[in-house]
Amino acid sequence: MTSIIESEFGQPVDAVFGSFDPVPLAAASIGQVHAATLRDGTPVVVKVQRPGVIDQIEQDLQILNTLATNARRRWPVADEYDVVGLVHEFSHTLRAETDYIQEGRNAERFSANFVGDETVYFPRVFWEETTNRVLTLERIDGIKVDDLAALEAAGLDRSRVAVNGARMVLKMVFRDRFFHADPHAGNFFIQPGERIGVVDFGMVGTVGPRVQEQLVWTLLAFTSEDPDRQVDALYELGVAGRHIDRAALKRDVEHLRARYYGRPVGEIAIRPLVNDVLGVVRRHRLHLPAGYALLLKTVLMHENLVTRLDPSFEFTAVLVPYARGMMVRHFSPIGWGRSLGQAGIDLARLGLELPQQLRRLLSSLERGDAEFAIRPSGFDPLLRRLERIANRVVLGIVAAAFVVALAVLLSAYHVRSDPQTGAILIAGLVLASVVGLYVAWSILRSGRP
Repeated sequence: MTSIIESEFGQPVDAVFGSFDPVPLAAASIGQVHAATLRDGTPVVVKVQRPGVIDQIEQDLQILNTLATNARRRWPVADEYDVVGLVHEFSHTLRAETDYIQEGRNAERFSANFVGDETVYFPRVFWEETTNRVLTLERIDGIKVDDLAALEAAGLDRSRVAVNGARMVLKMVFRDRFFHADPHAGNFFIQPGERIGVVDFGMVGTVGPRVQEQLVWTLLAFTSEDPDRQVDALYELGVAGRHIDRAALKRDVEHLRARYYGRPVGEIAIRPLVNDVLGVVRRHRLHLPAGYALLLKTVLMHENLVTRLDPSFEFTAVLVPYARGMMVRHFSPIGWGRSLGQAGIDLARLGLELPQQLRRLLSSLERGDAEFAIRPSGFDPLLRRLERIANRVVLGIVAAAFVVALAVLLSAYHVRSDPQTGAILIAGLVLASVVGLYVAWSILRSGRP
């Protein structure tokens, strides 16, 4: 790893850091973390990227994308669950982890979002000792969040730590729309005062305003007693498709709620819960849109950490007041004013751009560059029926013409005196009879169910 540092800074490791421990504190597939000090003696941790890891990642992602594309073509379920979209989201997240400059910016963004909050701490970034492949951060001390015995020995309140952790992730998702997406136990250190020190900012996620609003409505729906609102929330999130049996889905949602709602997390057996949820997913072919996969994983991992800290912790005790507070802020005069202001900007922009867009459209129509095709797909059965009726009318007219022509010929010629003419007339009569019978049969057949 020292060779990576020397190539990045163009000088020996001793010239960049006051000290550098070659034995890593932690190691992962992308990089390793080493203890070090700056030239002035400040304790830091240095994250160094492994050689050749970017090329290996690109090869693996290409294989995943090929497999997902083939699965979508050959397996309808893969297309329905948007495996290609899931691979794209995973690829974007993984590539972001290889950019240590961006990771440093993520750390500073979290620090800015939680400024003044004494329950969470984020390390400082030392930019002079940071490049795309080397990241230098302030060293954070503390007890790992999953070392329960050490937390007890230090006299720290585990239930208070659980509350602080739950509030942290709720603020990230519902207030800041920017969340830490790799919340495993090694990335959280508990400090005096139940403060949570957070590290590793390579994997992050963002939440759009529309998604944020949908999530708040979903939380409020699932904390209410109205199963119809809960099913509506699934439709709103895009989890439930158009062809799902709503009544059956509602019954299953009511069953899950009656079985698990209001119970402390520590009293719920994970395996039966997962089996029940997956059973509902399979029966109704529910699927999670690609944009929600990273968020769901993050929330579940956070809940697992909170449960280990305090098995009696009820996540809804923190979640419901937070969601309701979000709704109050959303529908407050300030929230309405912000929405109206944005709508006014959009309307003004539309008013400025509309004449120019109409001018371009009219010019394209005059030059013949644009064509409009209207296909009323809803009228296809009616159009086919009208076409069949028209065909029968034409055949009926032809048959009637044959009959009239034969009558005229019979009145003008003597069949007995001219055998050849008689054969022609008989053949015409037979043909007209066949056509008439076909028209009659077609009409009678069209009336059958």
